[in-house]
Amino acid sequence: DVQLQASGGGLVQVGESLRLSCTTSGFFFDDYVIAWFRQAPGKDPEGVSCISGDEGTTSYAGSVKGRFTISSDNAKKTVYLQMNNLKPEDTAVYYCAADRYYTSSYYMVHNLCNSRSPQFASRGQGTQVTVSS
Repeated sequence: DVQLQASGGGLVQVGESLRLSCTTSGFFFDDYVIAWFRQAPGKDPEGVSCISGDEGTTSYAGSVKGRFTISSDNAKKTVYLQMNNLKPEDTAVYYCAADRYYTSSYYMVHNLCNSRSPQFASRGQGTQVTVSS
C-alpha cells in the first residue's frame, strides 16, 4: 500500500519558517512524482510544489517561488518542504500526495503540479499551517 504521512505544521508569525516532512512507504520512490498541495478554508486546493522521485526535478507555484524549497531524501523516502518568510495567505492544511509518473521533465512535473497534484492517486493526512499577523 502506498502510504504518506505529513508532519511539521504549526502556528507561526509572519516572516517565520517551518519545515514540513512527508514520510512515504509502499512504493518505488523513483517512479513517482511527490507533491505538496494546500487547501485553505473555502478555497480550492492549490498545488504548491512537486518533485520527481528519480532525478529530483522540482516545480513551484508562483505564489511560493523563492520562499519555499522542496527536497527529498530518497534513502529515507522522505520529502521536505522548507517554508521561509511565511505570509498569512500561506495559512492552509498542507497535504503530501504521490502518483506514478516516471519523468524528470520540468515541463511535465510543472504541469502535473499545477493541474493535477490535488487529484494524485495517493495522499496523506494533512498538517495545519497557520501564519499569524
